[in-house]
Amino acid sequence: DFSSSLFFHHQTQRKPHHHLLLQKNTNRQKMGGDKTPSKTPSKKRSSLKPEKEKKEKREKSDDEKSEKSSVPLYRSPIATPLSGKKTTKKLLRLTQKATKVKSVRRGVKEVVKAIRKSEAGICLIAGDIFPVDVISHLPVLCEENNIPYIYLPSKEELGVASSTKRPTSCVLINSKKIKATEHSELYDECVKEIKSSA
Repeated sequence: DFSSSLFFHHQTQRKPHHHLLLQKNTNRQKMGGDKTPSKTPSKKRSSLKPEKEKKEKREKSDDEKSEKSSVPLYRSPIATPLSGKKTTKKLLRLTQKATKVKSVRRGVKEVVKAIRKSEAGICLIAGDIFPVDVISHLPVLCEENNIPYIYLPSKEELGVASSTKRPTSCVLINSKKIKATEHSELYDECVKEIKSSA
């Protein structure tokens, strides 16, 4: 039959699939592709540093970063009296303790409102605020209401101390609430240092 002869001819012309796959692989090898990675185990580095040295390096780099971040790049021209390192640490510690007792007013709006309601306490103003007009009225308000105030070098540090994620321009620590707690001695020390620096 004609149909059977055609079928037989077609079967002889077809090549098996595995033959085609072998051809593809040989072509790839000729082209330089499909390089199978060698399964030889990679040699471990003999000069591995101990973990202690690595930790020390990390700590040093973290300290350097914190020092760089804590140093303010800008200082306001009206930032006087500016606190020193020791007084800054004391004041930041006081703000941390005052926030736990909830005797702190943060931000310009809250501080101005509290001063106008004749709340007594200490006003801490950040010395690296730009533009100056944001906080320029605060010292005058404080002097009119007999509230001791001082400038701190960094708004970021003031924000961290008053437990906010953002940098804070100013903080008012309420004297009545904090004097009722065990932190009254620290508060009195801070007031003395502020008055002596003024």
